[in-house]
Amino acid sequence: MRRRDFIKGIVGSAGAWPLAARAQHATSPVIGVLAVRTPEFDAPLVEAFKQGINETGYFEGKNIVIEYRWAAGHFDRLPALADELVQKQVALIVTFGGTASARAAKTATSSIPIVFSIGDDPVKLGLVTNLSRPGGNITGATNFYGELAAKQLGLLRRLVPSAAVIAIMADPNEPAGEYQISDAQAAAKSIQQELIVFRASTESEIDTAFTNLVKQHAGALLLGANPFFVTRMSQIVSLANRYAVPVMYWRRELVEAGGLISYGANPTEIYSIIGRYAGRILAGAKPADLPVQLPTKFELVINLKTAKALGLDVSPQLLATADEVIE
Repeated sequence: MRRRDFIKGIVGSAGAWPLAARAQHATSPVIGVLAVRTPEFDAPLVEAFKQGINETGYFEGKNIVIEYRWAAGHFDRLPALADELVQKQVALIVTFGGTASARAAKTATSSIPIVFSIGDDPVKLGLVTNLSRPGGNITGATNFYGELAAKQLGLLRRLVPSAAVIAIMADPNEPAGEYQISDAQAAAKSIQQELIVFRASTESEIDTAFTNLVKQHAGALLLGANPFFVTRMSQIVSLANRYAVPVMYWRRELVEAGGLISYGANPTEIYSIIGRYAGRILAGAKPADLPVQLPTKFELVINLKTAKALGLDVSPQLLATADEVIE
């Protein structure tokens, strides 16, 4: 199936469905997907989610229906979109794209099961009481991006040893943003690295942050893990290259789009996991009894073309540790 056709399928209107599909909608359990980003960006993740739920015997259009709600980077839309899914009395809510969507779903219902995909510690964020026994109506999987600051800073220092000052940029609207900043500050202190902090939650604030970090002579940037920054991927990569700022990302997609380097979990693994969890819950499992799942593998991706454009000499030792090098 072509990507364009797949995206068209997941955002199609229910009003355009044939009668047979409408009948199936009335008899099959409905899964509500609450997503921060856009269907275009999340298409590979939707596919991974579907592959996971297919492994449990559930197939969209056969014995389940999936209702999608996309916030397109507008966090303020999430509560209303979550309420829509609750009003539709969906059997299950699955959240894509970080803490904000998971919190919106949890606020909207204490009875409908919820499966989240986030990037930080769900206990610290108040989503669950315990990783092994979450309790309540919610469980899911986390990439623990916020816990990677020390490793990411270490990789940045290896790549840009001349960077006396490194900046971090986080989104204050993301509930995990301040945790990411504090984790990075602790990691920087442990290796005696000067770290300056910038916060950005709009397109113009991202522009301003880059202007200011250059003025303050930051030699590199650690970009906080955040779904909003993913929706502004082209802007951030363009600014980084325009100002010749080496940036450490947390997802490979930004490196594939022209960014320099990323270190983090592969998100498709997490979305496959939450697909399997969704299937298990539809089959009768309780979220309270399903442990929050963690990634099994982290990957380092380096864009050698971008490194050369920035005048960076990537050591053979660093290249040898990379999971993928983009030429």
